[in-house]
Amino acid sequence: MALYHDATVTPSKPDLLAAWVPTQSWCPHPEMPVEVIGAYRFDDPEGQVGMETALVRNADAVLHVPMTYRAEPLEGNDDGLICEMHHTALGTRWVYDGLTDDRLVTMLAAVSITGQGEALGMVSYDGVWHIAPTNVRLRGGGWGLKRVSVDGFVGDVPESGSDESLCRLRNDVFEMVVHRQVAAGSQPELGLTATWPDQPDPMVLTELNAL
Repeated sequence: MALYHDATVTPSKPDLLAAWVPTQSWCPHPEMPVEVIGAYRFDDPEGQVGMETALVRNADAVLHVPMTYRAEPLEGNDDGLICEMHHTALGTRWVYDGLTDDRLVTMLAAVSITGQGEALGMVSYDGVWHIAPTNVRLRGGGWGLKRVSVDGFVGDVPESGSDESLCRLRNDVFEMVVHRQVAAGSQPELGLTATWPDQPDPMVLTELNAL
């Protein structure tokens, strides 16, 4: 369950995305505005790190933007810091590019190979619980019942001329390709897709291959 708070955040998430996404090499149209389509969340097994992934439109492209929210700076990850955010209920939150944060990468791999783990959004108003639904629907899976490691992923240094819209991560078991720019495609044998009301055909978010 993802617990939402009745709170104000500064900068707002749309403002954060509008400022940061166009500065990234995988944004194809940095001169064009960024519009939020929707988002999905994961649960942190330790209940400490907020994990949210936005899908945004940039001209004719749809971009996949994983983020984490931490109560303290993530040591050794200055390059992955997007900004500091003020949250009226939780105080200062450090916002990171989720693909540079081991916690989100672990959960992204886990959900991709099982299809399980998208968090249900819940918020309490005046002591009454309400759902905070998302318009994004995920589908993953393909792995059997064998226990398997989904931590320890590291990224490769991109080769000159390589497609920067693809983030390649490996651990001892899998290579995971995360699509920064997503496109319609068939469900991978092992991987994650998303749909939303204006996009009934699946958009490929991740693909995994066993090593």
